[in-house]
Amino acid sequence: MHKVGRMTNTNSKKTVVLVYSGGLDTSICIPMMKEEYGYDHVVTVTVDVGQPAEDIAQAAEKAKIMGTEHYTVDAKEEFAAEYCFRAIKSNAMYEGYPLSTSIARPLIAAKAVEVAKKIGATAFAHGCTGKGNDQFRIEYGIRALMPEAVIHAPIREKNLTRTWEIEYAKKKNVPIQQSLTKIWSIDENLWGRSIEGGRLEEPNFAPPEEIFQWIKSPKDAPDTVTELKVEFKNGVPVSLNGETFTPGKLVAKANHYAGTNAIGRIDVMEDRMLGLKVRENYECPGSTLLLTAHKALEALVLTREEIKFKEKVDAQWSELAYQGLWWDPFKDDLEAFQNNTQKRVSGTVTMRLYKGNLTIIGRESPWALYSEDLASFDTTTFDQRESTGMVKNFGLQQRMFFHLAKKM
Repeated sequence: MHKVGRMTNTNSKKTVVLVYSGGLDTSICIPMMKEEYGYDHVVTVTVDVGQPAEDIAQAAEKAKIMGTEHYTVDAKEEFAAEYCFRAIKSNAMYEGYPLSTSIARPLIAAKAVEVAKKIGATAFAHGCTGKGNDQFRIEYGIRALMPEAVIHAPIREKNLTRTWEIEYAKKKNVPIQQSLTKIWSIDENLWGRSIEGGRLEEPNFAPPEEIFQWIKSPKDAPDTVTELKVEFKNGVPVSLNGETFTPGKLVAKANHYAGTNAIGRIDVMEDRMLGLKVRENYECPGSTLLLTAHKALEALVLTREEIKFKEKVDAQWSELAYQGLWWDPFKDDLEAFQNNTQKRVSGTVTMRLYKGNLTIIGRESPWALYSEDLASFDTTTFDQRESTGMVKNFGLQQRMFFHLAKKM
């Protein structure tokens, strides 16, 4: 945990811990906490879950300029190992895209609570809007870990608009990147990058190329095929093309491979927790790649019944994770089943990446429920004649119903 600014005795001052990204919403919370909420000491906490290094540095610099006591918490490896890798085991998706923003929020809340306990504070603030999902995720996390917490949400409580926030920031000399013409709201971590706001909210507006930072367009991607072998052990990736990495660095490397080859741009109409439909653009290169490889390996090693039931378990896990309910006992129950299946999800998956296309070309595992000797058309180990009786009686009740129905 890296701290910027002089440590203050919080017992002598009214202190609030601000969950701080360095973006527009959280930045304007700093003067608001002091001028409108009556706090004379603002402690900002930025949790590094894979944002660009320059964004982390800028957040610390902004906090310093605005006179806060600032903490930067490096949680990249913890995020990858305990959150992204659980998402892989769960094939975690929501309405067509890999869960990314949602699975980072519980960890961010947990780290903010750690700082608050360290300095003896119980008041928190965040920059979530009253229309989005993060207000639920952040506040649930804080209250789960510190039930006595008092939480402020200025953007929601004052019903603010993005345009008003930009003007307020100018008036208060708050340094921001947004403008009235480039009003994108961006959130990123190791597992994905979301871009929203401005004209991107319009369902029929074509996203400009400038919003994409991680993933090349197919026309700019290499003209040569990239072949990639992903090795898994117990359901999580451990190496790429034979090279081992820490969880955080492996995800970053997967982002590089997929992003370079134009894989992982996703444009969806998303149903938020409040029932609002919103247009979202995501860049999910590494998560798309690793989830695709994981499902291909599961298809090789799990039984048909396990796969069908696990789809239901994974969908329920994804719903809980989307809501930020990381400490729900039901989630632990679901993970108990998932983890038991993952004991056999070990092996390698070979993929081809080319101009936005991701193709599985091979998979192997010591747990493969596949026998070439039994399945091949050119062997007689499986005696085809023994299928005759099974085929003759297949669908017996359905055939009886069909013939009875014709007589009625």
